[in-house]
Amino acid sequence: MTESTLGLDRVPPGRRIYANRTLNLRTIAAVGYDMDYTLVHYHAEVWERKAYERARELLLAAGWPVAELRFDPELVIRGLVIDSELGNIVKANRFGYVLRAAHGTRLLEFDEQREVYRHTPVDLSEERFVFLNTLFSLSESCLYAQLVDLYDRQALPGVHGYEDLFRQVRGRLDEAHIEGTLKAEIMADPEPYIVLDPQAPLALMDQLHAGKRLMLISNSEWGYAARVMSYAYDRFLPPGRSWRDLFELVIVGARKPGFFLQQLPLFAIADEAEGLLRPVPGGIPGPGAYLGGDAVAVEQYLGLSGAAILYVGDHIFADVKVSKARLRWRTALILRELEQELAAVERFGDTERVLARMMDAKIELETQLSHIRLAMQRLREGYSERPAARMSELEASFQRVREETVALDERIAPLAREASELENPRWGALLRAGNDKSHLARQIEQSADIYTSRVSNFLYATPFAYLRSRRGTMPHDPQA
Repeated sequence: MTESTLGLDRVPPGRRIYANRTLNLRTIAAVGYDMDYTLVHYHAEVWERKAYERARELLLAAGWPVAELRFDPELVIRGLVIDSELGNIVKANRFGYVLRAAHGTRLLEFDEQREVYRHTPVDLSEERFVFLNTLFSLSESCLYAQLVDLYDRQALPGVHGYEDLFRQVRGRLDEAHIEGTLKAEIMADPEPYIVLDPQAPLALMDQLHAGKRLMLISNSEWGYAARVMSYAYDRFLPPGRSWRDLFELVIVGARKPGFFLQQLPLFAIADEAEGLLRPVPGGIPGPGAYLGGDAVAVEQYLGLSGAAILYVGDHIFADVKVSKARLRWRTALILRELEQELAAVERFGDTERVLARMMDAKIELETQLSHIRLAMQRLREGYSERPAARMSELEASFQRVREETVALDERIAPLAREASELENPRWGALLRAGNDKSHLARQIEQSADIYTSRVSNFLYATPFAYLRSRRGTMPHDPQA
């Protein structure tokens, strides 16, 4: 059977798996999965709008003048950083240098942005910087930006600065999630919220029958997880089988990242229909559904550790960074926006190539200008060998090349602007920051061994794939 017969030659870029570090899936004995935005994907705009509206209701009840505010899905994207000290939202490159910034909802002009962040790179170890690393961050950051505008108009009495404002916004969003109203709506009617993926169950069955021991490890509670997984998976499984048949261990209420960092109490879900709990001392006794516990207990139960376990999730810190740093598990990040981003990059491909040729021509012109300027300097100051050309000739050449450069810049500008606005006119592409990688891209490189847009992409890779990272490059390496 050929690759073409399997359809592997037609896998679009957005559905492929990309390796930062080479990963042989044959060496993986167990695979753990997060649930929300990993095993189950949501219509992010619908979910985040609901979360936003519930938080706004809580603020209204507290007397805040927010009745006219509306959720704007274009206002923010994943990968941005809230600067809670200044009330800004910024996009940084991989080195932490800010390339775009907004104060509240107002984009800062370049000179204003440069002045503010000239000596202040983004450092996520500082409390002032809050990384928006999941789709669940969109409602919080949108509401915060809008409330900064109100705070600046002195319309929020009782708020003591931008940091206090952020704490209050986060508190209302946490309250909206904890009280269960949103999840109760989804459990009652999942259809408007959940994006069905018929291929995901098959990908998991491939892994299961290839000998992988599968686990679901989620912060969600049992009732919600059971309802959502049943809705999203059972219809696509063989008759008589349910989502529970896919997972040797189901752990809910995991409290990640604490799950990977410390020992926590473990409870068995003794009655899955009712969600009744029973304390479990002494570690995981066998396959089943549990609440709480910790990663060390999972390793002891499996008889596996480190690189034999792959964990798949959508949260860079709570899922992949901590599990890699603490336990040396292999890691996979689910980045659903990758599909749209790579499709946009592909559509822009012809223009990108034209832009690249123009930039090469610009570099050549700038090189000519530099050499002409140096020749003029040497002639004027009377040192080094005397240039063959007279000053008038050099000045004429300089003027001609400079005019060509200005004309070329005018042709480059609209194409460069278009490139900088791919996917989002305010912030541009998720993984790009100008000509560099974005801060989000750098976090993915550091923490995720592999990344892909959805769990079902493992279907194309198979459980036996050798996922090779590309050869690392430096600026001096030859271009392909």
